[in-house]
Amino acid sequence: MPYQVPEPKIFACTQSTVLGKKIAASYGADLGKIHFSRYSDGEFQPSFEESIRGARIFIIGSTNPGPENLMEMLLMLDAAKRASARHITAVMPYFGWARQDRKDKPRVPIAAKLVAKMLETAGATRIITMDLHADQIQGFFEKPVDHLFASTLFLPYLKELNLDNLCIASPDMGGSKRAYAYSRALESDVVICYKQRAKANVISHMELIGEVKGKNVVLVDDMVDTAGTLTKAADLMMERGAISVRAITTHGLLSGNAYEKIENSALSELIITDSIPTEHNRKKIKVLGCSNLFADVMHRVHHNTSISSKFLM
Repeated sequence: MPYQVPEPKIFACTQSTVLGKKIAASYGADLGKIHFSRYSDGEFQPSFEESIRGARIFIIGSTNPGPENLMEMLLMLDAAKRASARHITAVMPYFGWARQDRKDKPRVPIAAKLVAKMLETAGATRIITMDLHADQIQGFFEKPVDHLFASTLFLPYLKELNLDNLCIASPDMGGSKRAYAYSRALESDVVICYKQRAKANVISHMELIGEVKGKNVVLVDDMVDTAGTLTKAADLMMERGAISVRAITTHGLLSGNAYEKIENSALSELIITDSIPTEHNRKKIKVLGCSNLFADVMHRVHHNTSISSKFLM
């Protein structure tokens, strides 16, 4: 009788429970049982309410700030390791703290490297994530990293819009590689915004490299936080004669007054994924689900089949 590979067990951190349920349903499984005990001072302790000995488990959790989201993932990884799980995969739709991927001035940490080491120390034997802020973060890990691209979700949506005179734009120089990849897939022009920051989240100056007059522009980025860059870029492009400006960003952090900035900006639409919980009842914000993408990759990982098609732009 041929050996049957046991099905994996899927669990979710607190803030990713909704997405975790969607991923588990897409996989064809139920979300595993986990209980959090909480102390009055805010300390918490997760416990798996079913045996995971010898099993492959997937723990789903985006690690966007505050720090409790990362701490939940670390504690669940440690609990799984101590419960003798065989393979422990951290499924992190959004890999937080990734903007600190280098020393950009003296006496600062490289938080992305620190987080990678903490995840491995806690017990992760594999990482599945989507649209890292910088590709080289994969090199901070000694364990396998499956780095998925949300372009597999965004490109079909953009093609359905059937926009004439399409132009792909990067809101900064660092995103030019991503913009060029989208432009190749859509056979469109590319423009780049050059910006200077006064400090984190504050733009002092922005210039446009390229021509947008008479074009439908799509800004491409990996995340939107305060929405300052996207809204300023959209306003600049409309001033330069663009017909319309919309943006696609994988991770919708949307902190501070980001929602208000978007609603009051020249952006006709902001398209994001549900990698991070957001307010969905906003006129200009369109949310594309990523649960099928992650469920498919988890299935391929479990059955040792190729996932290279999910890496390609």
